[in-house]
Amino acid sequence: MTTNNFVHLHVHSDFSLMDAAVSVKSLADKAEALGMSHLALTDHGNMFGAMEFITACRDRENPVKPIIGCEVYVAPGSRFDKKGSVNDTIFYHLILLAANSEGYFNLIKLCSYAYTEGFYHQPRIDEELLARYCGGLIALSGCVSGEIPTLIQAGKIAEAEQKAVYYRDLFSKDQHGEPNFYLEMQEHGIPAVFNAVFGSWMKEQALKIPMSQINQELVAISRKTGIPLVANNNVHYLNQDDLDAHEVFHCIGAYRLWLDEQRAKTSCGDNFYLKSGDEMAALFPDCPEAIANTIRIAERCDADIPIIAQKDLPQYLPEFQIPQGFNSGDEYLRHLVEKGLAMRYPHAFHAWQKDEDPEEWQKIKERYEYELDVIIQNNFTGYFLIIADIVNWAREHDIPVGPGRGAGAGSIVAYALIITGIDPLKYGLLFERFINPERLSMPDIDIDFSNNGRDEVIKYITEKYGKNHVSQIVTFGTLNARAAIKDVARVMDIPLDETEKIIKRIPLRLNITLEQAIDEDPCLRKIETDPRYTGLFSIAHKLEGLTRHASLHASGMVISKYDLINLVPLYKDAKTGAIATQYDMKHLEKCGLVKIDLLGLKVLERIKRTEELIRLRGGEYTGFSVETILLDDEATFRMLSKGQSSEVFQFDSDGMRDFLQNAKPGKIEDLIAMNALYRPGSMENIPRFIESKNSGQAIAYPDPSLEVVLEETYGVIIYQEQIMEIIKIVAGYSLGHADNVRRKMAKENMEELIDEKMNFISESLKRGYSKQKAGDIFELLLSVAGVSFNKSHAVCYTIIAYRTAYLMAHFPAEFIAAK
Repeated sequence: MTTNNFVHLHVHSDFSLMDAAVSVKSLADKAEALGMSHLALTDHGNMFGAMEFITACRDRENPVKPIIGCEVYVAPGSRFDKKGSVNDTIFYHLILLAANSEGYFNLIKLCSYAYTEGFYHQPRIDEELLARYCGGLIALSGCVSGEIPTLIQAGKIAEAEQKAVYYRDLFSKDQHGEPNFYLEMQEHGIPAVFNAVFGSWMKEQALKIPMSQINQELVAISRKTGIPLVANNNVHYLNQDDLDAHEVFHCIGAYRLWLDEQRAKTSCGDNFYLKSGDEMAALFPDCPEAIANTIRIAERCDADIPIIAQKDLPQYLPEFQIPQGFNSGDEYLRHLVEKGLAMRYPHAFHAWQKDEDPEEWQKIKERYEYELDVIIQNNFTGYFLIIADIVNWAREHDIPVGPGRGAGAGSIVAYALIITGIDPLKYGLLFERFINPERLSMPDIDIDFSNNGRDEVIKYITEKYGKNHVSQIVTFGTLNARAAIKDVARVMDIPLDETEKIIKRIPLRLNITLEQAIDEDPCLRKIETDPRYTGLFSIAHKLEGLTRHASLHASGMVISKYDLINLVPLYKDAKTGAIATQYDMKHLEKCGLVKIDLLGLKVLERIKRTEELIRLRGGEYTGFSVETILLDDEATFRMLSKGQSSEVFQFDSDGMRDFLQNAKPGKIEDLIAMNALYRPGSMENIPRFIESKNSGQAIAYPDPSLEVVLEETYGVIIYQEQIMEIIKIVAGYSLGHADNVRRKMAKENMEELIDEKMNFISESLKRGYSKQKAGDIFELLLSVAGVSFNKSHAVCYTIIAYRTAYLMAHFPAEFIAAK
């Protein structure tokens, strides 16, 4: 721990995309360990990591105050000539730091326009744009690629001074008379810097004079103009011994060999790491004010830049136009739900109207009234109306829509609005797994459309709400365990056959780390210690998990009441030209935005084409639709039980065909369970499921009281909803509380679970369970919580699977022709 005598204000993370080999969490960890009060993030040209950086800095024992910034690329003069072509390929680096909320939102605009209007090799802004959005920002003259240091290198001292004055006057002073522009000094102890760190455009611009001489000229300009100095280190990796990892990482992105003679000339030395305050002070003994100014700047930057509170989220949803005759969206939603339920449950509705059998409708009414109360009280009305409008527009335009996806199928309100096509009461689906009243967050309804129709749906949304209000969402590709080994080996010129032998030993398991793979495989551990591969593994460990590239999320979109550029930074995908948010989906909610997932599902188009071919038969088939077929068709289950499912959605793999032959499903519930079981982690329960189903013997339940929950899965706990209901039965918790406990079990946070188990047992004793029995049930739930599956999703996708199986069993010619 060092004294708090310095703040890093020029820091890059892996969100500088292949140009910095360090995560935001690692940066925050080290800043905390060094006792630093603040830390800035200034990635190249973007704000990709801003939200994650804020979280990483704040969520720790000794919080570090985050400073949001960016190292922008500034094109001199105007970006475009009259024809709209790029005027100049030269651009300079400039550090911008958000001092307050005005600065934060101006930085958002600058980083957005850099991608959407000024992109040329890099996301660029120009001086005109900078002048328009400079309020609330503190600027630093930047590294050796900044315009002022570049002019100094060229011997143009007078022009450098003139440019410094230009920036001083542009950013002026704040309301307290504090300057908003500083001359940035760096000292990395090397005589020449090439493009390895500072960007490809510097390829031919080696540093002509030492950095120390540049600093001398900056001091002279400071004394002449009164512009203050600030010391910085151009951080691109965490520790001094991470240079090799950083250079390999850069080579991965540049498709170069690490030991290539030409590439080796671009090495920048090992001083671009997160130094301590004492190390930085030692670099500038004759300029202590440059060190002290880092603290002054940091303390002027508001670390509490407003992030929209959870309770305020709905304010950024577009306003849904309510038809005349309704006083509010809530009233209209209730009208649509009651009208929809009368159509969904006609028998129960008519029996209730005639007062013949009101019990079934009363059960339905209690469920939808409860759901509506939660939805309306938490201002989710607009969200449901928007989603219902999108789905119904698609149906009206003959675009196939799936029966549902994810936890949303557990809502009877969604079923009434025709958002989903699954009766949650019939399948025992739980609303609390979708919207938990005791753990409130915005609803998340995912929708499947046919591949051919998805673009039309997106076009409709964009036209209805405005192109500036609708955007796709960025996603980031990272180096997983296998990719880290593969890419590092390529850069280190390790033969491909040797690399493949190593990679094959890493299990194809989601989110498995290199360390976990080595722990599980003694042979892999032996390879790691082989002198031929120690360097490979050492660097792969350091690079694993780092962000490699940005792309578009396959399905995520946001719709906003306001122009998105006023809320979040935007990104333009180079391949498609589509606009996306620079923040990924897990951070958008913090910014008051609600994402929706519009997915393309190929099988929906095939089902539609098969239906069209069947209708050509005429007669009884004229109005054929798979949505009206019975779910207990003997021919379909007979075909599936023989493993004849090579063309059946979700059941087409060799392993699943074996499962079908052994389990011999006879009802839709069997297929749902099988679909949920056939996944990594839960597959180990397949033999028990088959034996329990086919043995004909009495099934042994953990407790007789749980038979009602586990009967349909033959005593095997498969679904998340089953865990919730078991907790409710045994401990008497509400379903919302039960879902919270289930989530903790899935995360296996043992510290939290100790108290949860004690409380669970205590409440179970009150309900007549023994301490031993309650403890055993808790441990059983803990063992399966991490691999249990969402039943709502399993039902939705199994219904699609059953429909394809039915078509294959009864109309094989049309089904094959529609492929």
